[in-house]
Amino acid sequence: MREPTYDVAEETAIVTGASQGIGKAIAETLAASGANVAICSRSMDRIGPVADAINDAEDAGDALAVECNVREREQVQNLVDETVEEFGDVDVLVNNAGGEFVANFEDISANGWETIMDLNLTSMVHCTQLAGEVMREGDGGSIVNLSSVNGQHAAPGESHYSAAKAAIIRLTETLAVEWADDEIRVNCVAPGLVQTPGVAETLGIQSEDMPPREKTDRRIGHSEEIADVVQFLASPAASFITGETLTAKGVPKAGNSMSQDLGLE
Repeated sequence: MREPTYDVAEETAIVTGASQGIGKAIAETLAASGANVAICSRSMDRIGPVADAINDAEDAGDALAVECNVREREQVQNLVDETVEEFGDVDVLVNNAGGEFVANFEDISANGWETIMDLNLTSMVHCTQLAGEVMREGDGGSIVNLSSVNGQHAAPGESHYSAAKAAIIRLTETLAVEWADDEIRVNCVAPGLVQTPGVAETLGIQSEDMPPREKTDRRIGHSEEIADVVQFLASPAASFITGETLTAKGVPKAGNSMSQDLGLE
């Protein structure tokens, strides 16, 4: 009997937006499985401690922290160059960096719209083109993009964010076809509501209020659950999966109350 091949040991992964929340969990999960991880955020004060904790852990891959604003193409090129210099290659790219603010469509300024597009979509283009160049010149690899359920259905008050996340899904599908001959798989994860520092601040959800992972009847998830999905897609276990968006949102909505939506009733 054969065992599933979820192993990413000795692979090199770039994870953007890894100072907290889902990105941090992804970096820690990949490293705990033996991958070397290059992680970035806009502040070394925030990303440095994440790398230090990974490097201090036993039986884990190595971590490289790079200060990088993924909206700036030159800084992304430096991230890729430092990764190759430190680890020799890029096998996995996880495009996680992103952000949003809530506003009705008519109230979004031109600058606000451009900011959200740059942070969520254009930054992913920079990272994918530049890290993808290394993959295409080498032995290929796996790219996992983070979208959102708000890119799959109407999201009142988040039209800019929703549009960017929907574009990521379509770009994922297109790249999966274009880069198949380069031995690069491109997939996407669309999380629902996940307990991250940003969500906790916005909705007042604290760790002690979170339903445990063992509880099936949930509409809010843990960052580690998204990280597990990302590792699956990055691993050989997903070798026959490309161009797909895997939705992780818990139990489908059965009502409109906030308490129901959070799975706290």
